[in-house]
Amino acid sequence: MKISMQKAFCMLLTVLFISTVYAAEPDYEISKSLKDSLTDSKAKSRDNAIAILSEDLSEQNILVLNKLKNGLVYYDSQKEIFLKESVESNCYIQPSTSQKVCNLKLRRSGISTLQKKKIESILLKSALFSSNDSDRAKAVKKLLEIESQNDLPSEETIDKLIRQESQKEIYKDLKIVEALIQSRSPELGVQKLISCIDILEEKGNAACIQAIDRLKLSTNSEVSQRATKAASSLSFSKSISDFFEKIFFGLSLGSVLVLAAVGLSITFGVMGVINMAHGELIMLGAYTVWIIQQIMPQSMGLALFISIPCAFIVSAFFGILIEHFVIRHLSGRPLETLLATFGISLILQQLVRTLFSPLNRAVATPEFLQGSVQITSNLSITCNRLSIIFFSLVVFAVIVLVMKKTRLGLEVRAVSQNRAIAKAMGIKAEKVDVLTFGLGSGIAGVAGVALSQITNVGPNLGQSYIIDSFMVVVFGGAGNLWGTLTGGLIMGIANKLLEPVSGAMLSKIIILIALILFIQKRPRGLFPQRGRAAED
Repeated sequence: MKISMQKAFCMLLTVLFISTVYAAEPDYEISKSLKDSLTDSKAKSRDNAIAILSEDLSEQNILVLNKLKNGLVYYDSQKEIFLKESVESNCYIQPSTSQKVCNLKLRRSGISTLQKKKIESILLKSALFSSNDSDRAKAVKKLLEIESQNDLPSEETIDKLIRQESQKEIYKDLKIVEALIQSRSPELGVQKLISCIDILEEKGNAACIQAIDRLKLSTNSEVSQRATKAASSLSFSKSISDFFEKIFFGLSLGSVLVLAAVGLSITFGVMGVINMAHGELIMLGAYTVWIIQQIMPQSMGLALFISIPCAFIVSAFFGILIEHFVIRHLSGRPLETLLATFGISLILQQLVRTLFSPLNRAVATPEFLQGSVQITSNLSITCNRLSIIFFSLVVFAVIVLVMKKTRLGLEVRAVSQNRAIAKAMGIKAEKVDVLTFGLGSGIAGVAGVALSQITNVGPNLGQSYIIDSFMVVVFGGAGNLWGTLTGGLIMGIANKLLEPVSGAMLSKIIILIALILFIQKRPRGLFPQRGRAAED
């Protein structure tokens, strides 16, 4: 079959086009000298590897430096380099082929702490000259956190960055870094030093305060007086910021206590049951978050939202089981109920240890909850704790609506005020008990979701909050939601204000003594319940 010249030429062009489009990009080739340096066990060889990588800060070299800094560079017996995906992962990428391989027996290319700092310095310098505004801004922010003058770039480097910077905020931060560097210069004139103090006082972070304290010792009286005045102003500002920071941390702790105690308050108000397994129901909710994150490792944010209803369902289910098989058979016997629920708490702890091991599990915080909101130079509010405050208020508002606007809430209030009359009116008190215990247990599971964002998840998680939850219920008034909210927030703030003065353990003892004295005067708490609970 003959093919015309025109058709042959078209076919040739098509083949060339396809080969151009689908040609694989050249893989990252690691030089022999770099391989030798990374696979040699000597520390000097690792210094050589860092030097080779820093000569050309390409995207691939920066990746290798980052992996080396985090201890994720490995090699085999043939000196082939592999980059581990993450600390938890068991899979590696081979740079020379870009292939992913798993479950290999490799040796790690370790580095010393000094070498790690050296890599961080190289990566920071690279980021300072990045064309990406976000990377550059983050790098400059890191410079502002460096308190050691030796770790800062040279004044010439900063001057070069200032001249070419177009972003206003980054430019402003670079001027502060320049003032930090110049404040150490003995040749700087008096007016220039005072100008540096003005800039440092405006920022007022730890590095700036350290620089101003150093200038207080200046031999020049004018510089020393200005630095002393700036230090005094910053000290007062920091005291105010520290106070509000304690209030914020107290509110976040109080919000957790409210979530942990509100379910306990509902069940105690309706059934008069002291549930010693309430802390373990909180723990089950926290483990639910961890399990869902293991199922959805690529969507941590979505996993957290899904875990809220799941944690409620899991804890509510266990709560209903406890009520059905134990609580209802011990009705009217509070001491036996207390002992039985204490035994259940031990069983649940051991069950979790058997299934998940006694080790603590770290729950990942989604990206949108990471970081902080900078209020002043000395006061920043972490996003995860801020979200817990809002989350607890939303959950509390939902509970109030359920108790005030639904039939279940009406029946719960009726039974809690007078069980006999409620039963005479046709309300099935036993059914209300089951639903109430399930609701209270479910809320405990939701509290576990919040706790998972500020602490590690472990079998003993609930034990850390059960006593505080009971104290909140007693202080606020058993069965009263608004009393629980007020009591939880007050106790959280009081705890955080006392901790720096007396220590964590002594602060709890002081609060306990204060609570004992308080209930001597008001035995039914801040907001005593009306009806049957009050009569009993």
